[in-house]
Amino acid sequence: MLKSLAFPSSFVLPNICNITGTAFELKENQNRESANRSALAWFEKYNIYDREQAETFLNSGRFDVFAALSFPEADLLHLETCLCFFLWAFSNDDLSDEGDFQRSPEDIQNGHNVSMKILYDADAEQPTYPYAAMLWDLLKRIRNTGRMGTYHRFAQAFIDFSSSQVKQSRNRNIDYIPPIQEFILMRRCTIGAALVQAMVEYSLDLNIPDYVFDDPIVIAMSEAITDILTWPNDLCSFNKEQADGDYQNLVCVLQCANAIGLQDAINMLTNMIADRLKEYLTLKKQLPSFGPDIDAVLARYHTAMENFTQGCIVWYYSSPRYFRGINPLGKESVVIQLFESSA
Repeated sequence: MLKSLAFPSSFVLPNICNITGTAFELKENQNRESANRSALAWFEKYNIYDREQAETFLNSGRFDVFAALSFPEADLLHLETCLCFFLWAFSNDDLSDEGDFQRSPEDIQNGHNVSMKILYDADAEQPTYPYAAMLWDLLKRIRNTGRMGTYHRFAQAFIDFSSSQVKQSRNRNIDYIPPIQEFILMRRCTIGAALVQAMVEYSLDLNIPDYVFDDPIVIAMSEAITDILTWPNDLCSFNKEQADGDYQNLVCVLQCANAIGLQDAINMLTNMIADRLKEYLTLKKQLPSFGPDIDAVLARYHTAMENFTQGCIVWYYSSPRYFRGINPLGKESVVIQLFESSA
């Protein structure tokens, strides 16, 4: 553990679902089971894990539930691709967060270099490196069943995501805890928020002109909702990450920056999420008009992002990935016992 951090044996975790649920609707896609069967068969082809590891990954992740809550209006074809995206993203994330590459920025960079070669080459052969092979198939699906604007936004998001993963690994390697604002900017990339936004756009096959995403209010809304879906993850994943010896978490950043205890940092982050939600709703009222046709499509996109965010937060609070022997969902708050270190 870093000298600047000290943790008690337990902390109280508030239920953020109750905060965001006042503004964002929770819905579920009825195509979950069919999409899951196809996506699991797809994932098994790449032999990322042995049988026992795969069962642990899938049972603790419950990614089919996550996809159903996050993309409630997607048709079966698009939902299947969105679920495959989650399987790729989380297996890739685990490789850099808790696997062999956790403190090896060079290995992470080498893996991403393989993926970069196929990003803009539609004729590239499928790589043998399994994470890049999965990405190759995802890119093919998005090209074939999505819009080119969506594809280019996904590709740029992958570049930003890759760079942030390498930077975060360097921070871990030297036990560097960034200042708050630096971490928030990096965290938007490490969680893959822009990838998610492209997948939300893809899930409904929306045709949104590129210039709309350059509007200052649209950008500010994107940043705000990214923080709203990201910061609860740091609350819920904190226990798992501290046990793994990983302190690249906003809870730890707040502790270090403000010289406060764990519970004060938890409470501070909870208030930050509530404030960020108010800011998002204020920005939404300031959204300019781009004409009736585009306004209608953009409204569907923002509603879908709100559905995704609420579904994502509900998944955090119900996922065995983050909680053992306890279900915080539906409670105002729960007492969380700290996991023993596995690092």
